[in-house]
Amino acid sequence: MKTDEIIIRQTQCWLDKVIIEKNICPFAKNERNMNRIRFFVESANTFEEALESLIRECEYLNNNADTETTLFILQQLGGDFNDYLDFLEIATQLLLDQGFEGIFQLASFHPDYCFADSEPDDPANYTNRSPYPMLHIICEESLEHALQNYSQPEQIPQRNIELCRKLGLTSMQKMLNECRKLKE
Repeated sequence: MKTDEIIIRQTQCWLDKVIIEKNICPFAKNERNMNRIRFFVESANTFEEALESLIRECEYLNNNADTETTLFILQQLGGDFNDYLDFLEIATQLLLDQGFEGIFQLASFHPDYCFADSEPDDPANYTNRSPYPMLHIICEESLEHALQNYSQPEQIPQRNIELCRKLGLTSMQKMLNECRKLKE
């Protein structure tokens, strides 16, 4: 099994080389530079344990203003994309049930991410492909503030799809695979 340090290093590589360098998320660079992104490796073997940990992570974010967001990396769970989607649905509902509506939202990333209306080999899927299954816990207040100060934020998803398709499947696979191969 890979150590948490290797998993975090691989995730940081993906964040830096794909998400930030290709500007998939125009807000990530600032938070990364300010060291306000938490990388949390969850090693639970059951949905229940991982969900409990997710709520603790939301509470952590609520109580630590110096941390803007968390990449909640699932080390053991979610390898199968459909199982991951089930987990995501339950996690989203749990946040609502626990009173985090309007406070946090989840963005989803997975090594096999595939949009409902696309083919598995569509490079556009790489806007949400990552080295490991993960949930990005986003502070809604900060996101709203960032979106107010960004010109035409509604165009971000389409711009990312076009960029990934322009870069091509081979290029997108290569970037992700380079990060997956990182060791100590």
